[in-house]
Amino acid sequence: MTLRAPLSVLVVDDEPRSQETLRRTLEEDFTVFTAASAEEGIAVMEREFVHIVLSDQRMPGTSGVDFLRSVRDQWPDTVRLILSGYTDAEDIIAGINEAGIWQYLMKPWHADQLLLTLKSAADLWRLQQENQRLSLELRDSPEYLARQVAGRRIQAKAQAGFERLTRAADSPLNEVCELAKKIARHDLSVLITGDSGTGKELLARAIHYASPRAERSFVVENCSALPDTLLEGELFGHKRGAFTGATEDRIGLFQQADGGTLFLDEIGETSPAFQVKLLRALQEGEVRPLGSPRPVAVDVRIIAATNRDLDADVASGRFREDLYYRIAGMTLYMPALRERPQDIPLIADELLKRSAQSEQRLSDEAMQCLLAYAWPGNVRELQNEVRRAQALGDGPVLGAELLSLRLRLPVKSPAQPTANLEGESGLLKHQLERLEEQLIRAAMARHKGNKTRVADELGLTRLGLRMKLTRLGLEEA
Repeated sequence: MTLRAPLSVLVVDDEPRSQETLRRTLEEDFTVFTAASAEEGIAVMEREFVHIVLSDQRMPGTSGVDFLRSVRDQWPDTVRLILSGYTDAEDIIAGINEAGIWQYLMKPWHADQLLLTLKSAADLWRLQQENQRLSLELRDSPEYLARQVAGRRIQAKAQAGFERLTRAADSPLNEVCELAKKIARHDLSVLITGDSGTGKELLARAIHYASPRAERSFVVENCSALPDTLLEGELFGHKRGAFTGATEDRIGLFQQADGGTLFLDEIGETSPAFQVKLLRALQEGEVRPLGSPRPVAVDVRIIAATNRDLDADVASGRFREDLYYRIAGMTLYMPALRERPQDIPLIADELLKRSAQSEQRLSDEAMQCLLAYAWPGNVRELQNEVRRAQALGDGPVLGAELLSLRLRLPVKSPAQPTANLEGESGLLKHQLERLEEQLIRAAMARHKGNKTRVADELGLTRLGLRMKLTRLGLEEA
């Protein structure tokens, strides 16, 4: 991997202590130059290649805005920032309008936030250079650029097609992929169900790149990662001032995916209140950015995914029935890894081939451990195990001792709880306790320790489940 050289930052501040503190904060990520005045700053700019300038506003002689105005005239590509302890509106307006200042930062500043802002400034500078380079290429050779774009599209399709879903000839995943290929050509909404880590997003990408929308964007949003207000702004967009912290207009993901596909992961985690807004957007084919007086028309294909039982959620009223039928034009089930053990050797080999140490392979004993394991974390967990073995192994053969302990210890499958009475008490009370323990263990394994879902499945309250776990000695487990 090629490492990018650090960009340079010029700090202009007349206070030596502040100047030194800023230098120490930034020097691990940037090449830092310092100056105590605008004149010294200009001298540094004339002899060094400076990418970013961070200037104090109030300095003896020339103000920060005046200094950055002159920087803009002579070095227009430099990203310019002001750091000030004063909130003078005239200074801010002058800085933005006359000096082209990108950010106006306030004192006292927090080191992490300052560093994050400077890294964003570095990204801006790199993007400006890339934009200029691409503009020159477009002006000089549009045919060359067209070939590049076409080549990258082909590469994207190859990396995100159905072939990316590694599977054996007799895998149950084959039937899913064949059905997905058929519906990809039609503008149906798709709901993909299955456990976490089974590859639902990979299947969604494959559907997109096999569809007539393949030339447009594939946009992803995890609906469980944000609260309703932020999720609404993320999907629909917002206008500046729509809410606290909305300092600029933002184009929502619906608009970014216009003409393409929007993948809504973990849609089952959304609240009923948000489901109403999402349903309206899908029905009307338009979204209203927060703070905007008018809607915006959008044309997107929705592919949604969930690891929940949405049929049960609809029956209980947790998920809206009308939204369910809107997103489930076709439902596809991604089988868990334990349901397709024949794919495990192929996936493991593929993961090894993609790594830098592609000559490595798993020993027969290690492969047997992989085949015997239930894989509650599915392909994601398998990927972690292969990477762990590679990190710990030295030679070309990766043995079973490099795998996690849980893969090497024989475990009884919790899938079929039955009471084993031989050599144990035959009292009905004890038999029922053993059966109850096995049922709870099985439910905990299925739901990966999520007590809320276990309680729902077994018809218990969370308090009731907790009491049973304590009584049976399962709380720690």
